[in-house]
Amino acid sequence: MQIEDQLRGEAHRLGTGQHKIICPACGHSRKKKKDRTLSLKIENDRVLYQCWHCDQQGIVPTEEKINFRVRKMSVAKKIKTTSLSDAALKSLSDRGISKETAEKAGVRSGTHFVQAVGSETECLFFPYTNKGQTYASKIKSIEAKGFSCNGSPQTFFNIENVIADDVLIIVEGEMDALALMETGYDSVVSVPNGAVMKVVDGQVDPSDDNKFKFLWDAKDQIERAEKIIIATDADAPGEAMAEEMARRIGKDRCWVVDYPEDCKDANDVLLKHGTDGVDSFIAKAKPWPVSGLYDASHFYEQLEEIYDKGMGRGESTGYDNVDEIYSVVAGQLTIVTGHPSSGKSEFVDQIMVNMAQSKNWKFAICSFENEPRLHIAKLISKFVRKPFFKGMTSRITPDELQMGKEFVQSNFSFLYQADGSLCSIDSIIERLKVAVLRHGVRGAVIDPYNYIQKGKDISETDWVSEVLTRLRVFAQAHGIHIWFVAHPTKMMRDKNGDIPPPKGYDISGSAAWFAKADVGLTVHRPDPVNTMTSQIHIWKRRFSWVGKQGVAELDFDTVTSTYKEHRFDAFLEDISEPRGYENDHPFDL
Repeated sequence: MQIEDQLRGEAHRLGTGQHKIICPACGHSRKKKKDRTLSLKIENDRVLYQCWHCDQQGIVPTEEKINFRVRKMSVAKKIKTTSLSDAALKSLSDRGISKETAEKAGVRSGTHFVQAVGSETECLFFPYTNKGQTYASKIKSIEAKGFSCNGSPQTFFNIENVIADDVLIIVEGEMDALALMETGYDSVVSVPNGAVMKVVDGQVDPSDDNKFKFLWDAKDQIERAEKIIIATDADAPGEAMAEEMARRIGKDRCWVVDYPEDCKDANDVLLKHGTDGVDSFIAKAKPWPVSGLYDASHFYEQLEEIYDKGMGRGESTGYDNVDEIYSVVAGQLTIVTGHPSSGKSEFVDQIMVNMAQSKNWKFAICSFENEPRLHIAKLISKFVRKPFFKGMTSRITPDELQMGKEFVQSNFSFLYQADGSLCSIDSIIERLKVAVLRHGVRGAVIDPYNYIQKGKDISETDWVSEVLTRLRVFAQAHGIHIWFVAHPTKMMRDKNGDIPPPKGYDISGSAAWFAKADVGLTVHRPDPVNTMTSQIHIWKRRFSWVGKQGVAELDFDTVTSTYKEHRFDAFLEDISEPRGYENDHPFDL
């Protein structure tokens, strides 16, 4: 069983194809412990393996690797319910729902105290199930408009009636789900708690990210669906919820509906236009606007918005002078370069910490050169603004350490290569998909690119171009910002003996580093011996409203691993005050 679990993990890491790894059964006992004797053939649903040393072989199904998604739900105290009463059937009939449809969805009758009514009253019970067991119920009073819950619904309503390889339809309320079931659609689910209430500029506020865990619990059904039609309510909260679900699922798999002008949801359509009307708006669902051909009118609403408000800017980096030349925009790719020890990774980490604090953004980190425990220590040091280790300066206290751990736990996920091996771009993108779906990440860093395994029979130039294209498409489809760190080639000193800051064409491998970047950014230390001043160079920006080509200066505080806006008297301070760098900051830039 242990080797099977390890092979499932390798399949998740490496992606489909043929690979060789160290055999977990015999590798530890061999003289040549690093020999990769275990051959893997990873397919979508299974892993075929054979060790050429110990002859262990077999087939492992990959499905079991995601069993942990079935969360243990706390089961609410059981309330006595009955089959649908006459009053319940009339209430459902008034909404266009038949007895057969309601019973198929498990709807029951019962009495319950409803706060809005002020007394115990007859109600409809909508069951929320997990592995066939009802763990919670939504409760709607029949006589008056009142709602209640027994337990805490955390999964999709009607999820266990979803059929594999069918079209999956996601709606906002149980009655909308029943309306579509009444029309003949089986694979219809409703979100557990309606639309989110915090909407900022037409999008879900990042502080509501945790309210989308039901998507992760339904990952199997989502992955097996032919396509996903999102049919939330036609109001601001419903549209924001639809946008966030599409971002997490992948907009390339999602379709969107247009309701008739006199309707705001599926049940409305059933009552006003009948089952033919429901069939019509589902049949006319359109691909989510990611790529493809659309007539101009599709974009007129967005056009009018930028006419009234302008393009605006991306999110702040946390530094006013940097914001003048660079801002962070969802759906874009920033290429980050710089000479060794220039602070590339530290600067990207700083931006992520700033945005996690100010905007509640969540991030996925794929950092091959940073061991997670040390990387987490750096992030906590930036968050608390104190040194992590003992030294001449007062370090992080135990209480601050706990606060920092909670901050990192809430805002960061790590893609980690435990065995130090190269990984494929397929496995990185697959794990980023999981991070978007499960944690709602809005930004990701891949650092550096030379740890990614290049495909065989392809030139480095073509490979780099392909990788950058795939990352840009992924960023656009999932609405995340990606920072991709790449090292430059060795550069010659100029006539003054200085090494100039590298740009896109100085990165090894391909001119695509310049061509395919939305933003090109260099972190450069012009005088690393005498000062900790760093220059942030923007050498490309695809869109003028994101920023502009230029340079901003920041000072790096080695004690706290933080950047601050440059002061011209910083050099005098550096040479006049002992800082205890050697003891306080064991991290390398």
